[in-house]
Amino acid sequence: MKKQLLYLLYMVTLTLPIVADAQDETIVFTPQWTAQAQFAGYYVAEAKGFYRQAGVNVRIEHPTSTQPAMSRLRKNVCQATTLQLCQALEIVDAGTPLVNILQTSMNNAMVIVSARHRNPLKHKGARVGIWSVGFGQLAICMSKRDHLNYEWIRFAQNINLFVAGALDAMLAMSYNEYYQLVQAGVEMNDESVYRFCDHGYNVQEDGLYMTREFYEEHPAIAKKFAEASRKGWEWAARHPQETLDIVMRYVEKDRIATNRVMQELMLKEVLRLQIDRESKRREFRLRPDMVRLASKMMQENRMLRREVTYKELISEN
Repeated sequence: MKKQLLYLLYMVTLTLPIVADAQDETIVFTPQWTAQAQFAGYYVAEAKGFYRQAGVNVRIEHPTSTQPAMSRLRKNVCQATTLQLCQALEIVDAGTPLVNILQTSMNNAMVIVSARHRNPLKHKGARVGIWSVGFGQLAICMSKRDHLNYEWIRFAQNINLFVAGALDAMLAMSYNEYYQLVQAGVEMNDESVYRFCDHGYNVQEDGLYMTREFYEEHPAIAKKFAEASRKGWEWAARHPQETLDIVMRYVEKDRIATNRVMQELMLKEVLRLQIDRESKRREFRLRPDMVRLASKMMQENRMLRREVTYKELISEN
């Protein structure tokens, strides 16, 4: 009898690691764009084992031209993506409920850069480049409010039209296209660069989202994923050079046309934008006042059919 009990205990011990592995969960995460330092914290969380330690398996799969991030999320090809707040409001209003499980951006990064050192607010009827994939909601609101009558010219992802002189101005992210313009030798000054965050448009941008349906079926997985992702961003802020090493591995693997200098500038700016202007801390939370501001402006400009509220976007719904 004693031998049988010992044998049974031995067999149970052998199976314990298998049971633990079976409890691990898998999430496919698709950032909204190709590999770059904008998503550094997630790369760090994967590379440093933070996801694994939390008991969640994460596969990072970037979008393609035929499979953009939101399309993958709707089809359940991925279970999480990053979105700007204005994008999330549009998607919820269109009938796809979302949950924000982690907010990384606390400030708006969008700017308008004018050619020939002109003030964007004094350049009515200007031909202004805007991303064909979206992101320009606040710029459209600003243009209408100030009666600027901009002619919006769609561009894919680079600065070529502006540098070639085909545009009077272009929208840019302070962590991305702005530095591309700097590297291209474009001269800019305070007069020719309009920063939305300084003119009443400081609306948060990147957050980590899931469909509400997936979140409500897997709240524990969502929490583990969010907490490990936050840990990745906090580690990135403390170890920027090691983080860049990790980012460049993703960049090189996907053969993205960039360089370490550009990614270092991007990482520094993305981390700066994570610090709330009022508290001076990385809060990793969606702010109700910014949701109200964005929803109000977008409703006024008929980008939303109704107000999308803070409570609709958070997990405690």
